[in-house]
Amino acid sequence: MKFLLLVAAALIPLLAKDNEPAERLDEAAAVLRDVMAAPDKGIPQEMLEHANCIVIVPGLKTGAFIVGGKYGKGYISCRAKGRAGWSAPGTVRIEGGSVGFQIGGSSTDLIMLVMNQRGADKLLSSKFTLGAEGSVAAGPVGRTATAQTDAQMHAEILSWSRSQGLFAGVALQGATLRQDLDDNQELYGKRLENRKIVMAGVRAPKAAAGLLAQLNRYSPREERRTSSR
Repeated sequence: MKFLLLVAAALIPLLAKDNEPAERLDEAAAVLRDVMAAPDKGIPQEMLEHANCIVIVPGLKTGAFIVGGKYGKGYISCRAKGRAGWSAPGTVRIEGGSVGFQIGGSSTDLIMLVMNQRGADKLLSSKFTLGAEGSVAAGPVGRTATAQTDAQMHAEILSWSRSQGLFAGVALQGATLRQDLDDNQELYGKRLENRKIVMAGVRAPKAAAGLLAQLNRYSPREERRTSSR
């Protein structure tokens, strides 16, 4: 109980700055645009082209005073077989706590690529623990994937973070990612589950136009090679 209270106390000032779902869609679009536009420092193009889904969490918040905690909200979009482009976005929240002698707070942009259907199925469940229920690895940085390690080649999910202008691969072991039905209701008018949003061809809200435009700009392919992983 004391642990939960300490985590809550550390994060309350950061949560107060949380934006509405529609506003965060613009932030997610800006994160993807800035990362992909960075010369030689973005996500490898072929990784994005072969990804089944993408998760973008703008401003993942970390607060700490003896006990650290992470909290953020973002979106998942997937490619559905037989349909062009990317799906309407479902809302997600990521949470995780750690114990350590740290103090202060920070905000980090997070991007995850889901590289095969197994990983997509897990991420579209109501709750998913990164690392415990699927392999997660820090993603390679650069315009090509030549620097990939064996772990990255076999991971179901690759992840990157951007903080204070620095962009790098990051491992998110133990963080919990779950769908946010309340935010989905605000965007779609119904408490839709993420699986239905991304797999059943639900029409995207107008607020998602910017994010989908960026996704289709940097990864417009309809057909991708089937992953054997």
